[in-house]
Amino acid sequence: MKEEQYKMLVEQIGSLIAGETDLVAVMSNVAAAIHQEMKFWWTGFYRVVGDELVLGPFQGPVACMHIPFGRGVCGTAWQREQTIVVPDVEQFPGHIACSSASRSEIVVPVFDKEGRVTAVLDIDSEQLATFDETDQRYLEEICRMLS
Repeated sequence: MKEEQYKMLVEQIGSLIAGETDLVAVMSNVAAAIHQEMKFWWTGFYRVVGDELVLGPFQGPVACMHIPFGRGVCGTAWQREQTIVVPDVEQFPGHIACSSASRSEIVVPVFDKEGRVTAVLDIDSEQLATFDETDQRYLEEICRMLS
């Protein structure tokens, strides 16, 4: 079921962003499409601006606006340049609690054509252990579409 949802989502996002060059517009529709289709609690992007991540387009409740390099799940995914899946955010050292309702999280880096991280896709769930290899595989595919 989840895999079928992601397959349709990848196709939908491909159509939505085809030919669009404005990255903020693309991130806006990608966040909305993922959020609507998958029913996650919080779905959004943080953009690399200097030495921190700055809140970008998102769907869900209010969020942290600035995250330092290497801090929290988002800053750590940026630092490591790899996806991080956290089954229980309370067990992640240095987790930044923008909301106490967040229980599990996945963060996927977005790379530019030169291989530098330009943003991260951050998705939170109110349930423990929401994210698995299927989420990781398809969300990484979606993030590759952004570069």
